[in-house]
Amino acid sequence: MDLETTDLATIEAALVTDKGTMVVTFFPEQAPQHVKSFLKLSQDGFYDGTAFHRIVRNFMIQGGCPNSKQGATGQPGTGNPGYNVPAEFNDIHHERGILSMARSQDPNSAGSQFFVVHGDAGFLDGQYTVFGKVEEGLDVLDEIASIPCDYGPGGEKSAPNERVEIQRVELRPREERQPEGDQADA
Repeated sequence: MDLETTDLATIEAALVTDKGTMVVTFFPEQAPQHVKSFLKLSQDGFYDGTAFHRIVRNFMIQGGCPNSKQGATGQPGTGNPGYNVPAEFNDIHHERGILSMARSQDPNSAGSQFFVVHGDAGFLDGQYTVFGKVEEGLDVLDEIASIPCDYGPGGEKSAPNERVEIQRVELRPREERQPEGDQADA
């Protein structure tokens, strides 16, 4: 798929994990650089074999760190792709199923790490770049978010007891679908 010539709004990504698949669509109008970076890293296989290294039930699950791969030597949560993506804050609300970029204290420090919001996280609005949304697989999000966690290096109870790996990210043309949770009138 040629990311330079394809309308990024017409692409979806299937995050194939040990627990099932989450299908995400993107917001290239609101966060063009973040969408393009995520899609390029996905296409290059960067996310293959990474794990959700930080899980906080009713808040979010975080992944995309190269240091979470089997055999990596760095601390999970500290890795990046070798570049940063400048902030593209927008008015999309951090609610269940939203895909947003993780970063350090520096607003322009996003790289490869992302998180999927599990509960309402409006306090992140305008501070983190929302760039996509889970269209299918909210049950997978729930299953990953329910994994028991221990205290991690930062003192937060967010280090999962069980490894959940992103086996691969498959890019494909976006399907038209009814949003999960919405029911047609009977």
